[in-house]
Amino acid sequence: MSALDEGLKEKIQAAYRHMLNAKDMRPRYGQRLMIAEITRTLANIETDNEGIRIGGKHVCVIEAGTGTGKTIAYFLAAIPVAQALGKKLVVSTATVALQEQIVFKDLPDILKNSGLAFDYTLAKGRSRYVCLSKLDQILREFDAENSIIPLYPDEMPQVSNEAVELYRKLLDGLASHSWDGDRDGWSATIDDVHWQPLTSDRNQCSARKCPHIANCSFYQAREGLDRVDVIVANHDLVLADLALGGGAILTNPEDTIYIFDEGHHLPDKTLSHFTYHARIDVCKRWLEQAEKSLQSLLKDTGESGEIQRQVARISGPLDECKAMMSPMMVLVASMCEKADGNRLRLPHGKVPDALQDMAQDLEGLFERSASGLQEIVKELNEALEDHPDILREAAEAWYPAVGMLQARAENYAALWGEYASDEPEGETPKARWITIVESPAGIDFELSASPILASENLMTNLWDRAFGAVVTSATMTALGRFDRFMMRSGTPQDGVYSVVPSPFNYKSALLEVPPMAAEPQDNEAHNALLVDFIQAINPTTLGVLVLFSSWRQMQDVYQSLDSVVRAEVMMQGDYAKHEILRRHREMIDARQRSIIFGLASFAEGVDLPGDYCSHVVIAKIPFAVPDDPVEAALAEWVESRGGNAFMEISVPDAALKLVQAAGRLLRTESDQGVISILDKRLVTRRYGRSILDSLPPFRRQISH
Repeated sequence: MSALDEGLKEKIQAAYRHMLNAKDMRPRYGQRLMIAEITRTLANIETDNEGIRIGGKHVCVIEAGTGTGKTIAYFLAAIPVAQALGKKLVVSTATVALQEQIVFKDLPDILKNSGLAFDYTLAKGRSRYVCLSKLDQILREFDAENSIIPLYPDEMPQVSNEAVELYRKLLDGLASHSWDGDRDGWSATIDDVHWQPLTSDRNQCSARKCPHIANCSFYQAREGLDRVDVIVANHDLVLADLALGGGAILTNPEDTIYIFDEGHHLPDKTLSHFTYHARIDVCKRWLEQAEKSLQSLLKDTGESGEIQRQVARISGPLDECKAMMSPMMVLVASMCEKADGNRLRLPHGKVPDALQDMAQDLEGLFERSASGLQEIVKELNEALEDHPDILREAAEAWYPAVGMLQARAENYAALWGEYASDEPEGETPKARWITIVESPAGIDFELSASPILASENLMTNLWDRAFGAVVTSATMTALGRFDRFMMRSGTPQDGVYSVVPSPFNYKSALLEVPPMAAEPQDNEAHNALLVDFIQAINPTTLGVLVLFSSWRQMQDVYQSLDSVVRAEVMMQGDYAKHEILRRHREMIDARQRSIIFGLASFAEGVDLPGDYCSHVVIAKIPFAVPDDPVEAALAEWVESRGGNAFMEISVPDAALKLVQAAGRLLRTESDQGVISILDKRLVTRRYGRSILDSLPPFRRQISH
């Protein structure tokens, strides 16, 4: 059975009418299409009498152009459907900033003006909340003039007087209830170096047995999740929950309808969650520190025979791991003699036999160590409530520390497991590479491993399990097709795929490819061309955004500008991104010209409407840097299967990035201006026509 009936349709249509009337808005064609597409998909999911999904298309992927009003569209469609089906609605964004915009601006607006009744809350990961237990312990240690010994040599510096002053203010804020423990809610920015020691993860947290549980910021924030209709999360939090099996942080996927806003980021976010790294020398120093920590643990918990047994059990494996680090260093150093620069990529992800043999041994040893540490964690957990005060006090201090040791041992086991064997014939290979790292301590080698596609992980953990899902963004297609996103994300072949139009009049913008004598591959000539073009832009054009594909070209062009134009330029790296944008707006408001030079991060998510940006200059087609090891491994795999990596990977990726870059111009329905792309390959190469055709229907002035 499905939920779609006339009553539900009327409820959604009425909510849309209420919203339009309350805000004096005109209906947008694309917005109406989006509401209809989401409603049809989610409400027609077939369920059994228990509410379990048994059929129907349950994944909907929608490209909604800028200005569609997609936030209103997906909420007005999905909230009534989720309520009718008794499912939780989890809306996931790409960033915490967008997450907060939805919670503090968009949802209150919809609740006020749509006529719908619903509850909502914000969900963040543990790392955004202070761990009161850690804060209390650090201050007690400092007051006792005991230094904090980091469990990982690369992890935590000595606590400075500056940090302690901040920590006392944080504690006062919690005590006075003027702060809720959320990093983003503190009145000033808290640097990572100061925040890191205050956070916890699932391995370190004793949960309900923690003496501070009644005042725990994380658990207080979590208590409301079961009672609301809508949870606003972010991609990292959703992926972290799925990695724990689903339902560990958020609701069970089977009982959840997900909406992924800015969904084109989801595959890359997923890859980062399943990428492992380990440095050999850091690993060796960690092993030495772990042994010292365990000996200190024994001194503090001498009454516990089980802890003594487990420490004795893992001492051997830890010693063996440490003994293997030197020969591992020698082996990897000899391999890296063939490195191109500071990186050695393993072709087709194939691990040499000698490295594979050592990795197999290390995987087993670290797994045994992690298992023993897990048993110690269990023993400490029991001690938190079942043992005399002295042992309980020691357990409170050591529980998070041993949990950190266990997490690091598990991570090392996972990394060495990635190098312990190749993928079976016919399976998608992994990307594996070694980076040479120079530091004051000397040369170290970082081993890394990553899937080349997120599709399998997402298919298994998300799409196959979720009750329903909507993925939306202004850039879901590449070259006018969803193929690229489907390959990278694993969304079902039989899913619903739709493009809804933007309300913008694209004819109000001019897309030009000016006549050029230089090819982008001729760096010196192309730089000179860019300099001449930028200096010739009409001085009455106040807001200009120039987007580069390489840092070197951006620097070279900047240095070659005449002093008058150079004085009008702010370049990425001069200030933080938000500060550049603030200063740029300030200049335009004063009717002074401002030119921004930026790289990829300025080609997406930058909102400069009206005069703030009326000319976008794109230096060249944004092809990916060829030395990215994951993309190189993906291209290698495509070629090995008889494909053309350039046409199947590089061109669609570049087309998508070009659409995003061009999208910086029109941000409101009244915007107008010029987009200039200074890359003659758009007209001299066959693929150039395909890329041009994938751009919105701007007015065109293309020089052949």
